[in-house]
Amino acid sequence: MKKQAKAKIQPNLINWRLYVIVGIIVLVFMGIIARVSFLQIIDSEHLRHQGDMRSLRTTVSQEHRGNIVDRHGIALAVSVPVETVWVDPKIVHDNNGLEDMRRWQALADVLERPLKDILATVKSKTRRFAYLKRQVSPAQANYIKQLKIPGINLKPSSRRYYPTGEVVAHVVGYTNIDDKGQDGIERSFNDWLTGSPVKRKVRKSRDGMVVERLNIVEEGEHANDVVLSIDQRIQAIAYRELKIATEYYRATSGSVVVLDVTTGEILALANTPSFNPNNRRTMASHKLRNRAIADTFEPGSTMKPLAVMTALDFGEYKVDSVIDTSPGWYRIGGSRIKDSHNYGKIDVATIIAKSSNVGVSKLALSVPKQQYLGAFSSLGFGAHTNVSLPSESSGILPDRRRWSDFELATLSFGYGLTVTPLQLARAYSVIANKGKLNPVSILKLDKQPIGTQVIEPAVANAVLQMMEGVTKEGGTATKARIGGYRVAGKTGTAQKAVAGGYGDEYLVSFAGIAPIDNPRLVTVVFINEPQGDKYYGGDVAAPVFAKVTTAALQLLNIAPSKTVVLPVSVASSSNHFGSQGGIK
Repeated sequence: MKKQAKAKIQPNLINWRLYVIVGIIVLVFMGIIARVSFLQIIDSEHLRHQGDMRSLRTTVSQEHRGNIVDRHGIALAVSVPVETVWVDPKIVHDNNGLEDMRRWQALADVLERPLKDILATVKSKTRRFAYLKRQVSPAQANYIKQLKIPGINLKPSSRRYYPTGEVVAHVVGYTNIDDKGQDGIERSFNDWLTGSPVKRKVRKSRDGMVVERLNIVEEGEHANDVVLSIDQRIQAIAYRELKIATEYYRATSGSVVVLDVTTGEILALANTPSFNPNNRRTMASHKLRNRAIADTFEPGSTMKPLAVMTALDFGEYKVDSVIDTSPGWYRIGGSRIKDSHNYGKIDVATIIAKSSNVGVSKLALSVPKQQYLGAFSSLGFGAHTNVSLPSESSGILPDRRRWSDFELATLSFGYGLTVTPLQLARAYSVIANKGKLNPVSILKLDKQPIGTQVIEPAVANAVLQMMEGVTKEGGTATKARIGGYRVAGKTGTAQKAVAGGYGDEYLVSFAGIAPIDNPRLVTVVFINEPQGDKYYGGDVAAPVFAKVTTAALQLLNIAPSKTVVLPVSVASSSNHFGSQGGIK
């Protein structure tokens, strides 16, 4: 039986399903268009703000601190690149960074920190920043990179390096770990040396790469260099000779100042003990003090040429006057001033050469009190030199209504007032500079300063010639003589004040000028509390003056002096040392 073929049935289109699907698609697209329109037109600022928060950053350019150089451009302080090691504890924990403790031990070893301290730093899982160590060397930083510890990061930085170390430490000073000046020039000129970095807005990608540089937020200022008046060659010699002398005589401290007579520039300023600013472990408090400007002393007989100069300028005595010092002592009121030897009748030049307390006292008392004290004030005593270094002392020049004759007399040989080595050097520059007082400067000058005439030129020159007798045979400082150059100077050996009077310790000094025929340098040497049998200025301080000044004259190419006869006669009796107040 044959089967009948079935008829093919055509499927019927269900229209409502199509309409539903098309409607849904249209609604979705309309929603997307509406949302996009809302976000792009109505809420665009919010989106832009969210995007900026994720990509916009402000970068700060690294600005190195300016250099400090000497007058010839030799570097005294420079900035060197270093790295700062910091950690993001959250990243450490999120990446299981503490699994391999060998890497952490290696990190602790290179950072020279106990491992337990470093682990305590990263203990918190929510903390995002902590320093591990600052100012590590590039070699250490490279080693830390190779450890590949998650969360450990490096940041470029800089630190101060002082090529000359302890030689010029008290002048240059030092900075702290944040590169801020703490002493010396570093502190006085901190803003000038620092400058300010440029702040720029940039857009960064997700991996931290800069993809777009935008506008500058804040203009920066370049760091500036500081050029000092210091001559590093002379400074090194001054420090070396001072250190040798203080160690040899077992002195507690010492200072040397070398001053350019014509400009008032400080060519050398050295102290012992000193410190190495590159090694903070050597920076004990007693080593940090810049004694040449901070410590004050009774200057002793180094005041005598200044007192003589004042007496010749204002008093009744003249250059060729003869003063009777017999019988070797001088009673003023109830007190007595003594010389160690009865010099009899001597002229003014011999008073200086023999360091006669009696003779200089009589000269000083010939000057009216106000003019006498005013002259010392005009020489800069009792006032800051404004040398642009921190912690400077003004010294003490008493200002009182009543003065006894004995007190005025003792001022003439260095008791009753205190001065710094720099103040004394500035006062001696008046003698060398024909009676003109120049301001002192620790910065190299571009032009000649305008000085103040405080003493008659003829008087200053006469005292300068007289002071040569101190270094001649029969003077108190024959060890200060320099081959080929005529020099002038004065010794000082002052007993140090203690409670109730004066003790057994001495401060010895020598202040000198060279060369006499064309004065260029003033060198002042102070050595505090030398030990042993030799404790006079002529034995301890004068040789330091001779060595430092000889080298300085040669380095400055100053021609030797012509042989001349000393214009003022000086008694040729043998060398003696005074006992009044321990001064000579």
